[in-house]
Amino acid sequence: MSKISPVLISKLLISFLIPLFILNMPIDWIPIPDLTVIQQRLLAIFALAALLWVLEPVPVFATSILIITLELVMISDKGLHLFRTVPDGHSFGTLMNYTDILGAFSSPIIILFMGGFALAIAAAKYELDNNLARVLLKPFGNQPKFIMLGLMLITAVFSMFMSNTATTVMMLALLGPIVASAPKGDIGIKALVLCIPIAANTGGIATPIGTPPNAIALQYLTGENSIDFLTWMMMGIPFVIIQLSFAWWLLQKLFPSSEDKMVLKLEGKFQKNWRAIVVYITFASTILLWITTKLHGMNTYVVSIIPLAVFTLTGIMGKEEIKKINWDVLWLVAGGIAIGIGLDKTGLASAMAHSIDYASLSPVAVVLTLSIICWLMANFMSNTATANLLMPIAAAIAASMESLSAVGGIQGVLVVVAFSASLGMILPVSTPPNSLAYSTGLIESKDMAKTGIIIGIVGLIIVYIAMLFLT
Repeated sequence: MSKISPVLISKLLISFLIPLFILNMPIDWIPIPDLTVIQQRLLAIFALAALLWVLEPVPVFATSILIITLELVMISDKGLHLFRTVPDGHSFGTLMNYTDILGAFSSPIIILFMGGFALAIAAAKYELDNNLARVLLKPFGNQPKFIMLGLMLITAVFSMFMSNTATTVMMLALLGPIVASAPKGDIGIKALVLCIPIAANTGGIATPIGTPPNAIALQYLTGENSIDFLTWMMMGIPFVIIQLSFAWWLLQKLFPSSEDKMVLKLEGKFQKNWRAIVVYITFASTILLWITTKLHGMNTYVVSIIPLAVFTLTGIMGKEEIKKINWDVLWLVAGGIAIGIGLDKTGLASAMAHSIDYASLSPVAVVLTLSIICWLMANFMSNTATANLLMPIAAAIAASMESLSAVGGIQGVLVVVAFSASLGMILPVSTPPNSLAYSTGLIESKDMAKTGIIIGIVGLIIVYIAMLFLT
């Protein structure tokens, strides 16, 4: 019987004692005005989730299941009677509908992941991943750093025009043959895995359609404040180039490869049996449908279930292949979604965003505060949900404060907030590309946290410098 290490015990104690302190401390001590009892409970659950995901004393998917369970028991309308009793002295708040919490596992994002896993499983079964990698990566040679550069460039360009999650699914399908070519224990593999979500998260910043926070910002940039597609790209592409160049250098420093050359085992030809042809057509059609959502009307999530239906009906995916779907990752993502739903439905996210007196701050301090809040929140909940929450606040503040013209006015403020939302990538639950990369089993959450914090902070600094010198 293995012993529990002192390190594991200390991680567990930290993870549970801090949330317990938050849960039992007087509400008046928490620097969020008009905090309700329900919001205080969710704040404790939120702290527990953050600590368990970062320290990882238990598997990250187990943390997600615990979070969903605690939300159901402590803040839902079908929870324990003890937690549905209204205490005296403070506002109790509104209990969440338990179906909203359980709905985290039937979220459209989960379907997107299942479709992505189906594509990856079918591609590996019929060697499509091997053949695509051979074609796309051939120009980048056989040095690990240039193979990584190739992966990043291809991922970033695709992410500018299609869902970064869909792009990550496609690019991770190329990773299997590359990993097979590397010597066992080479930490350079971690760099190759991490470069894909980093490039996917960053690449989408370059265009108005690349990531939802950009599109949300444009909803508030109308009339004389509007920004056209080309103007956005003129701001976004230089940022993406600088950010990806730094990320490429950083990954080489943090996870240096032990090999000077990597001979990719990518021999072979495209299979020509009917099932392989169905996989090729379905793979290409799914990507085409993802790119052209505005033409046919189906969104990314609806498109994602099509390959799953095609592969199961044709026998390309049977019972054994269905078992290969990364169910632990689906639970991990569901936990992140449940936290986001809780923050939104209980009003805690809004309360946290409004807890600062923006009127008393200088123009630069206002933008920095909004940006940092946005970045912090985007690491723990969907960057889309974060942008939806903060963008109207940022727009209202920018419209009411004439002094913000010194930092680009409403345009400058909303662009900074949009960029900040896309830079939140510390945890496996921060973005779907992160979750997909984590699902490979080749990286740990601490690897993602280390790179995500550095890249996020450097990205924010680049944005601030650009804001100060270009306005």
